Amino acid sequence: MSAGTGPQRPPDSPPPTRSERLNTKAAGIIGLAVMCSRILGLVREQVCAYLFGGGAAMDAFTAAFRIPNLLRDLFAEGALSTAFVTTFSKTIARGGDAAAWRLANKVATLTALALSAICALGIVFSPQLVAAVAPGFDPQKAALTATLTRIMFPFILLVSLAALVMGMLNAKHVFGMPAMASSFFNIGSIVVGVLLGAWFDPHFGPRALIGLALGTLFGGALQLGVQLPQLRGLGYHYRPDLQWRDAGISAILGLMGPSVIAASTTQLNVLVNSMFASTLGDGPIFWLAIAFRLMQLPLGLFGVALGTVTLPLLSRLMVAGNRPAFRAELARGMRLAFLLTLPSSVGLMMLAEPIISVLYQHGRFDAFQATQAAGALRFYAIGLSAYAALKVLVNAFYALDRRKTPMLVSFLAVALNLLFNWLFTFRLGWGVRGLAFSTGCVALSNFLVLYWLMHRQLKRLETRRMLAMLARVGLACAALAAVCWASQHWLLADWSGQGFGRRLGSLLLAVAAGALAFVVSGVALRIEELEELVTAIRRRLQR
Repeated sequence: MSAGTGPQRPPDSPPPTRSERLNTKAAGIIGLAVMCSRILGLVREQVCAYLFGGGAAMDAFTAAFRIPNLLRDLFAEGALSTAFVTTFSKTIARGGDAAAWRLANKVATLTALALSAICALGIVFSPQLVAAVAPGFDPQKAALTATLTRIMFPFILLVSLAALVMGMLNAKHVFGMPAMASSFFNIGSIVVGVLLGAWFDPHFGPRALIGLALGTLFGGALQLGVQLPQLRGLGYHYRPDLQWRDAGISAILGLMGPSVIAASTTQLNVLVNSMFASTLGDGPIFWLAIAFRLMQLPLGLFGVALGTVTLPLLSRLMVAGNRPAFRAELARGMRLAFLLTLPSSVGLMMLAEPIISVLYQHGRFDAFQATQAAGALRFYAIGLSAYAALKVLVNAFYALDRRKTPMLVSFLAVALNLLFNWLFTFRLGWGVRGLAFSTGCVALSNFLVLYWLMHRQLKRLETRRMLAMLARVGLACAALAAVCWASQHWLLADWSGQGFGRRLGSLLLAVAAGALAFVVSGVALRIEELEELVTAIRRRLQR
């Protein structure tokens, strides 16, 4: 097979129709938009680190934001979003746009009322929530965290409505603006948060964090607002609808129950990490947060894009009864996830210290804090590829209506995280590194169990083909690691004596050399999926 012709399929697995194929153009748009959002999120944390440092103040803000952010992953970008997109796509296929818009009105009304009540309860019980999330905080730190939590709690309502709008647009094959919406959140929260923070306290003491919290709310409103014009252009007009005795509502609630746990395993484990980190002094919560943010850059570019595009596709394939195409597209999505994230994992592990130093070691964020965050990044990166593959694999269970399976596996993941946290952090004394390593191990365990269960469900999942690709990718990653090792002993050898400009240039050169080594090695090893990507990029450049 020549490069660029697409993956071969077994004789008994006919290819899907053109409308059913994985929309690689849409995946590219989503990937770039999500990468933009991730970069702006990184800029947001860079600004915070520069102004406030990596100690008690940012621990308080990070913990306060994490409480509504956990609910965002449970509802907005987790169970509600997944269940709504699945049901909304099927409603369009079976009943047309009019039925889908009616369902959307009912879901939006129910969501607004339910989450308004949750926000009110969260504001009232913020001190108790902070005590549960960060039991190691001292009274002054806990009081500041509770105040910030009260301010930011309505964020969950805004971002949940934004996720519903995103789901409707994605189901109608509009991907660009929905994926860019979170970039507007970051822009709004940075600009408004810093301006208000300076107004509250020009010296950016703890009081200035109130400005950052208010900026977060503004960013959430902006994330919702920028998507509404395109939705109106598709013919949707919101009308409150309290008629909730509807088959679509029942289907969404049925999907949400188990997936509230299953879709939020990662964030639940991050929350558990925060509980452990709060007992380690000032700074660990923020160090873990920035390390996780950097790990999410390649995850956002590749894993989220593949997951977003494959969910409606796999749902349509199951409605059509095209099981061979379902199996082929699922296997292809996972192979692409591994191909695109394994080199990122190796690069992050090899170059963790210079990456954190260049990005964060400025202003009040000192060298010790940078070293601690780099250690967390190195161990988080171990689970990056598993996270990306899970974005595709979990969606396949939802498309098969096997929603309880990820839920049951997630129970095991949470239990493993608690065990690993205790073992690595306290028993072995690894500190923040142990917490990050635990998260990576849990992600890998979660993927392996779900993959085995999906293989049993589908009888065949192109496992030999995946293992053959992983062997070739591993060899290409070895070439990448060798280049990174050489860079540390040459380009980055005199790191402490270099100025910022030279540090940045040396790091970019090391990253570029490593990426080139991976691509050249991968092409020489005839990694089929990589050849397809290179061919597609070459054609785009020629245009």
